[in-house]
Amino acid sequence: MRVKKLLDKKGHDVFCVSPDTTVYDALKLMAEKEIGALVVLEQGKLVGIMSERDYARKVILQGKSSKETAVREIMTSKVIHVSPDKKVGKCLSLMTKNRIRHIPVLEGERLVGMLSIEDVKSVT
Repeated sequence: MRVKKLLDKKGHDVFCVSPDTTVYDALKLMAEKEIGALVVLEQGKLVGIMSERDYARKVILQGKSSKETAVREIMTSKVIHVSPDKKVGKCLSLMTKNRIRHIPVLEGERLVGMLSIEDVKSVT
């Protein structure tokens, strides 16, 4: 199965924040939507991803305040991503190899979806 087919089945909704969003507001959105990561967009372009892991390791353990820290300070800026034509099995390998649980789907530079490891495992 290809990523495009999985996204068509799952949905293309992606929750995003800007790099200037406070970590607190990003966490609030993640809690409201019951998700573990947010895509970070600046002027419509993917510039990072913020996960629960980023929060735990880069805010809590470093004694920072989530209400005063911007997402740009803790986000992962080297984002691994896939295209819609990638095979879902390859996504699982990529996610496992890089120890990531969320992967944005880009068509060119345009964000078209996001997959979690649970989404990928459900069809492999």
